[in-house]
Amino acid sequence: MYKKIFLLFFLFISHLFFAQTDTPQVKETKDIIAKSGEYLSKLECDKSLVLAKSALEKALKIDNAEQTARAYNLIGLNLEQYSDFKKAIFFYQKGLIYVDKTSNDFVKYAIHTNLANCYCFEKIDYKKGIYHYKQAIYFVNLLKDDYAIMFAYLNITAAYFAVEDFNNGIVYLKRAEKYIKIQDDLESKIMYNSLLGGYYSYKNDFDKSEKYYKTALKFCNENTNEFLVSNAAEVYDDIARMYAKKNDFSNAYEYMEKYNLLKVKLYEEEHSQVEKQSGMTSVLNEYKRQISHIEYEKQQQLELINQNKKVTILLFILSIILVLLLLSLYKNYLLKQKTNLFLIKNNNEIQKAKENAEELLILKSQFISTISHELRTPLYGVVGIIDIIKDENPKLAKSDYMKSLSFSANYLLSLVNDVLQLSKFESRVIKLEDNEFNIFDEVSAIFGSSNMIYNKNNNKITFDIDPNIPNNLIGDNSRLAQILINLLDNSLKFTNQGEVSLTINLIKSEDDCSYLKFEVKDTGIGIAPENQKLIFDNFVQLKNKNSPYQGTGIGLSIVNYLIEMFESKIEIESDLGKGCAFYFTIKFKNRCNNEYLIQNSNSDYNNFEPINVLLIEDNKINQLVTLKSLKKLNCNVEIVETGSEALNLITHDAFDLIITDINLADISGFEITKKIRKNNIQTPVFAVTAYSYEEIKLQAIKSGIDEVFVKPFKFVELSTKIREYTLKNRDN
Repeated sequence: MYKKIFLLFFLFISHLFFAQTDTPQVKETKDIIAKSGEYLSKLECDKSLVLAKSALEKALKIDNAEQTARAYNLIGLNLEQYSDFKKAIFFYQKGLIYVDKTSNDFVKYAIHTNLANCYCFEKIDYKKGIYHYKQAIYFVNLLKDDYAIMFAYLNITAAYFAVEDFNNGIVYLKRAEKYIKIQDDLESKIMYNSLLGGYYSYKNDFDKSEKYYKTALKFCNENTNEFLVSNAAEVYDDIARMYAKKNDFSNAYEYMEKYNLLKVKLYEEEHSQVEKQSGMTSVLNEYKRQISHIEYEKQQQLELINQNKKVTILLFILSIILVLLLLSLYKNYLLKQKTNLFLIKNNNEIQKAKENAEELLILKSQFISTISHELRTPLYGVVGIIDIIKDENPKLAKSDYMKSLSFSANYLLSLVNDVLQLSKFESRVIKLEDNEFNIFDEVSAIFGSSNMIYNKNNNKITFDIDPNIPNNLIGDNSRLAQILINLLDNSLKFTNQGEVSLTINLIKSEDDCSYLKFEVKDTGIGIAPENQKLIFDNFVQLKNKNSPYQGTGIGLSIVNYLIEMFESKIEIESDLGKGCAFYFTIKFKNRCNNEYLIQNSNSDYNNFEPINVLLIEDNKINQLVTLKSLKKLNCNVEIVETGSEALNLITHDAFDLIITDINLADISGFEITKKIRKNNIQTPVFAVTAYSYEEIKLQAIKSGIDEVFVKPFKFVELSTKIREYTLKNRDN
């Protein structure tokens, strides 16, 4: 049940007082709208619609938004009387577009109310109807019109109840209660009691529901007004539904009969009105067409005006842009001239800087190569002679002085190797190799060759290897050994009377690969959390008053580089005074063939059968060191100092092995080997050099050299390779 307010007197009389500033055109338009409203109040819609159309045309012509909105509202109200609700909604919405440009809250309230009524009375869209009721409530509260506020609350309540949203609806019904008491309006009382009857029926409180419905009927019977008859019919229908829900079918039938009788009467009256209006159909269609034409012409005019404005503004903007562009081009031309001179000067400086940088890189490379050779050559003699002294004087080997001398030599060698190797890492010239190795043997060799001088700190060293690790793996075992030696030495340096351990576990095996997790752990001085990332930087040595050791700070940097080459990452767990633990995981390929030949570093060299060796070396000290090593292997050694002598000797005498230095006085070891191979001599050739292996690797392969030993090398490495090649040649 709704109250349909046309707002006739309010809209067309109360709010149409002419302002003193109204122009004649505005005053004329207002008069036409007022007259159209009067006709509508008498339901003379044909006359009302003609005037509304005329008012719309004039309002659009004088571009008056408020009067245009009023005209659209009148057209919508008339179309509702002709039951053309969709077209009515269209014109109401057009009215909203114009009324939003004004400050007239009353017209806004009126159009929102009429839109909401149309949506809800005809059950078109309750959601949209409720939205417009809320907008109407907002504006009517600004107007403080109690009568309009009362029906606004009643209408939105009815809309909520229609969609069975009683919780929201009852809120507005309670707000309406105080206005109903003030206004003492018969129709509002009927609506209020009828809505309460519906609410309590929903709550299944049938006694209260019956009470409020009958109160509504009592008010209906007080007047025979057409609206009240219509309201009575709706109350009869609602109370009949309530009785049916209560299962009181006798009363339900009684009130349904009353509803049907009133409905027939209302239908006859409505049918009569329809017949009366049916003759207006053609006229109405013509009015609709004319209104649409007025709108179209107005829209065309507006579009033309807007286009002209846009063109004018655009031309003005383009003129400004053109002037600015010309100024900018001239300024850019001057700037470009200046910039070109600056760039030419800078390019020359950059070119010179580039040439200087390239020259410095070449000098750096040459310097590293020279340092490598110049340092390794005497170190080979120092380390070799120390080993000779130890072998020839077992008692002297146990001397503290000899131990100190040996330590100093090995420390210097380690320092040189680290610095040179760091340069190679930065240049990215080092590549990992695939070698077959046994992890158990590698660890034994590492512990045997690790710098045990740090045992002066009375440390205990242990290692634990997972027995499930395959015997034969494929990977770069030399780089792995380098990682472990650096980590073990680092732990030994900073641990006093503690324990250093190496643990290797098999994490998983998949795709013919083994994933090994390595852990080097100590009970030393530890590392503070804020310093744990710094220790992997180049030349970083953390200061610690509890440790007398001060190194180069590149050992862990090399470890980090190598582990990254294995596509892994090193992790650290440590705290000051609580020791340190390093973790990393490396993937190795599995060897399918279980047969694996492991050379024993403690071989009995006396079991070597005598072989003839040609040694090409121009340094007397290096001759002595290498000769002593070869004599241990039961070798007959012939020494020459130049490549020419060696080539003459090879053409007359046969040798089982040729060992040559790379740098000789006349020709290099590479050239000697090339000439040997050119003469179809297949004797194994070992090269001994102070250069790094990566620097000469390609030249060694191209020249035909079989093995390269970088000074100072370990005696066990030389003995192992000699045995390997000797056995191979004898098998052939």
